[in-house]
Amino acid sequence: MTVLITGSSRGIGYAIAREFACQPGNLVILNGRTDQIQLNKAMETLNAPGYLADVSDYNQAKALFEDIYKDYGCSIDILINNAGISHFGLFSDTTPHDWDEILRHNLYSTLNATHLAIPNMIRNKRGVIINISSIWGSTGASCEAIYAAAKGAVHAFTKSMAQELGPSGIRVNAIACGAIDTRMNERLTNEEQLDFTEKIPLMRFGTTTEVGKLAKFLASDESSYITGQILGLNGGIV
Repeated sequence: MTVLITGSSRGIGYAIAREFACQPGNLVILNGRTDQIQLNKAMETLNAPGYLADVSDYNQAKALFEDIYKDYGCSIDILINNAGISHFGLFSDTTPHDWDEILRHNLYSTLNATHLAIPNMIRNKRGVIINISSIWGSTGASCEAIYAAAKGAVHAFTKSMAQELGPSGIRVNAIACGAIDTRMNERLTNEEQLDFTEKIPLMRFGTTTEVGKLAKFLASDESSYITGQILGLNGGIV
């Protein structure tokens, strides 16, 4: 299987790539937005090819897919839409430019890659798309309003694509992450992390490995009847 994970030079995307790279027969393709050094490290560690491309830009995303086909002569069987950015602050303090950036990286990146992957999936009558999202897309979040709005749109898009692509044998699901131990949460002070942890029934942050294992399950034949679902990976937060 050919597996493309966007935003996979570090963090959750890298952990997902690591899980798929452990499976014999997979061609795992990494992607980073701007950091070639970090991407090179991931490529070397996982022994996987990688491409720099900002998938929130449709033309760059299209060039990425064209390069993959040119280099390997294959279409994407499993697409993991992980690329995104975080933003924390009062909505009243954000600007239209901020809105554009947050929506572009957290929503348009998913739209672009999906749009480019599905023609061959439909032709092949098979494929899996997994969108990495956030619990805030379902619950909303103070000081992350536009980020939550983008992820809420990803949830609606996931359900819509599952209905549209199901007849072609393509499954589409999303993983709505809660608090995961990544660089995105480094902005929290120790006190804030402790306060957040006390609100989680399992009393801890999740790990990137746990996200990777769930993604691998959703891409496997063991989940062949699961589509159109927003699966919460959140330690029990409701």
